[in-house]
Amino acid sequence: MFMTRLIRKVIIAGLVAVVSMSAASAVEQAPVASAASASVTKANNIINTGEKYLGVRYKFGAPSGVTYAFDCSSFTQYVYKRNGISLPRTSKAQSKKGAYVSKSNLKKGDLVFFSVPSRGSGVGHVAIYAGNGRLLHTYGTGGVRYSSLNASYWKKNYVTARRVI
Repeated sequence: MFMTRLIRKVIIAGLVAVVSMSAASAVEQAPVASAASASVTKANNIINTGEKYLGVRYKFGAPSGVTYAFDCSSFTQYVYKRNGISLPRTSKAQSKKGAYVSKSNLKKGDLVFFSVPSRGSGVGHVAIYAGNGRLLHTYGTGGVRYSSLNASYWKKNYVTARRVI
């Protein structure tokens, strides 16, 4: 009788410990899952905001905060600001914000930077990575548009990428 009660207590104590450890593990993992989910939601919101301006004309040096024309960095600055993220005005300054991301680890919402050969070496253009090898950005005739990251020009002039979300 004594042994039976002792065995039951040991089994119950063991079950309580397992359940407690499982619950603690789930609680520890929950913030990570929700943080990742929030990041994906933020990225989608950034892309959706940018898409509202498809076709808006390009103007080099367009002022911050206007929506009748954008240059590449005023576009990214505006779109991210609408989503609660402050960025500096120029692509070069934006390229120093956030965390470095390798080209193979790009995620939606990352900023992607390119050189512009006619303006010398270094960062001269910024785009938003929209997933599936697509860039959302603005330049030249046609204004705000999607382009392929794998197009020869963008491939050849790729400099770096940053994650600011």
